[in-house]
Amino acid sequence: MDATEHEQTDAAEHQQTDAAERLQTDAAEQVRLAKLQQRGPTAADGIEGRQDRLTEGLRLYGADYQEVGRRFADWLGLHTTDAHALVQILYGEERGAPLSPARLSERIQLSSGATTALLNRLEKAGHVVRTRESTTDRRIVTLRGSARVQELTDDFFRPLGERIGGMLARYPAEQLQQFEAFLNDLHVTMNEHLAALDRGEIPESPRA
Repeated sequence: MDATEHEQTDAAEHQQTDAAERLQTDAAEQVRLAKLQQRGPTAADGIEGRQDRLTEGLRLYGADYQEVGRRFADWLGLHTTDAHALVQILYGEERGAPLSPARLSERIQLSSGATTALLNRLEKAGHVVRTRESTTDRRIVTLRGSARVQELTDDFFRPLGERIGGMLARYPAEQLQQFEAFLNDLHVTMNEHLAALDRGEIPESPRA
């Protein structure tokens, strides 16, 4: 068996393991939710219980979001990390703040060398274009998605956007405004915690 066949076999085994783990997690979550629905009112149904359920809901949304990203990667035939980087590039471009390779490296937590190799793969696949758009410093590289990959991304995510739009339309504007404020506060709180970690406000690592 040559190296390519080994890689294909390893990839297939990895996919089977991931699928089995997802099935086990989904089954356990369904059992947990069923038990919650069957139980009677308890003290946990107060403020603390509601906070726990909100936190669990956010965790589930995060897991669902990651799964959508994994499906997007499979659909494009990309490694999950490459697809994540591509989404970051497209998102920055959509917001009018296209990323540089250095900024992308920070976003996806890869070294400069690993990011360069990743961009080479995306560029070779026709997904990303590296341009020099600065009029003051031609050394600055700007990352943009190709027209083709933007079309593909729209095709993949449009149905999800429509479903979420339909779901949000069921809620009154006042409730959506409160939810928006909640998400903004949550974002600020998480960033405050990350800043504290950057300042070293963290328990000593067990690896020390």
